[in-house]
Amino acid sequence: MQGHVDTVATILKITPDGNALTFRLQPRDKSVLRYVVEKGYVTLDGASLTVTQVDDVEGWWEVMLIAYTQEKVVTAAKKVGEEVNVEVDQIGKYVEKAVEGYFSKGSGGEPAILKKMVQRLVDERLAKSNQ
Repeated sequence: MQGHVDTVATILKITPDGNALTFRLQPRDKSVLRYVVEKGYVTLDGASLTVTQVDDVEGWWEVMLIAYTQEKVVTAAKKVGEEVNVEVDQIGKYVEKAVEGYFSKGSGGEPAILKKMVQRLVDERLAKSNQ
């Protein structure tokens, strides 16, 4: 992680699980969700944590803090409704930029293949939300 803040997230829910705590977080800037993937990393208040679950539709992700981690990070002391500073994984940003550059030029005036794929996914998502 680079040590900068991409956005803040609100703690929606804290669920005990044995000696662990699962935090559900919702970012203020929803665009960062494209960089948050299950089993990927996200930094909360300076501590890099593994993402355990993501819901792109509702706009949240979860991390689990085991007992050892709870003793070491400030996020463990926060309550529902409080905010944390968020830094998303930089690798996702690099990949996005590289892929975007590679596919940004179509041939013969046609949209690039990636653009077509993204448009299809957007159209499918919109169709589902209109049902």
